[in-house]
Amino acid sequence: MTADTAGEARIAEGAKRGAAADAAFRALTFLFALLVLLVLCGIIAALVVGALPALRTFGLGFIAADIWNPVREKFGALAPIYGTLVTSLIAMLIGIPIAFGVALFITELCPAWLKRPLATTIELLAAIPSIIYGIWGLFVLAPFVQEYVEPALIASLGELPGIGVLFAGPPLGIGVLTAGFILAVMVLPYISSIMRDVFETVPAVLKESAYALGATTAEVVWRVVLPYARVGVIGGILLGLGRALGETMAVTFVIGNSHHINASILQPGTTISASLANEFTEAVGDLYVSSLIALGLILFVITFIVLALAKLMLIRLQRQAGS
Repeated sequence: MTADTAGEARIAEGAKRGAAADAAFRALTFLFALLVLLVLCGIIAALVVGALPALRTFGLGFIAADIWNPVREKFGALAPIYGTLVTSLIAMLIGIPIAFGVALFITELCPAWLKRPLATTIELLAAIPSIIYGIWGLFVLAPFVQEYVEPALIASLGELPGIGVLFAGPPLGIGVLTAGFILAVMVLPYISSIMRDVFETVPAVLKESAYALGATTAEVVWRVVLPYARVGVIGGILLGLGRALGETMAVTFVIGNSHHINASILQPGTTISASLANEFTEAVGDLYVSSLIALGLILFVITFIVLALAKLMLIRLQRQAGS
């Protein structure tokens, strides 16, 4: 065998080993992806099977009924659904502007010596356990809201026609509004961190060109930074929304855990996750347990719908940006 023939044989053998290794790697990664899908399907199947007794008993009325009476075995999911959506909405209305301001300050206006410590401090908020947020909300935030925030809202907005009903009733401190405040603090580090990262991906030449043309900082942000980073901004907002929808312990401490729908956001309410945390260990009877599992299934569906709409929105924005 000549040297050239031996070299070609070694190359061919190496190519075969490489092809076999690539095939094994593809099969392994496919197995991991399939495993995730199987786990997801298993979770869905467990929720559906567990929720079937309640759904068969109450039908679609389970979603529309505002009643929760374990003694009489009458259950409805409307109050937890309402509380979940309203507290998440309040959190987004408060958290998004603050997170945007924080991210903008750190990336565009903050002195260099303060940028890293401030960014690290904001990110540390995400490391605080939710139970600590709940304790802080119960013993610090709720009394403050009861003494200062809610009386001011009742005296001002509570007197207005139409929206005044949202701020009616006595200032309790414990209620939907306080839960929304807690969630706003909890989603702040997630949204601001992603916004900051996407703001920093904007090419410096685009901003410098805008400044050279005489644009102000506000004009650069609205006309250059946001259009360039809008997909990432929306992604960060939706990540925060998903965090708010599923939060459990912090909300349980401050929302009041009342299975009734009140027009006023100052009054107690409940969420799906808070109801599960409060009642699952005390649930007796198959129908009671099935109703709680049905609540979990509804929360899963709500989260899935939000994420699906978000994905469609991001795809549409990416297509518009590419066109």
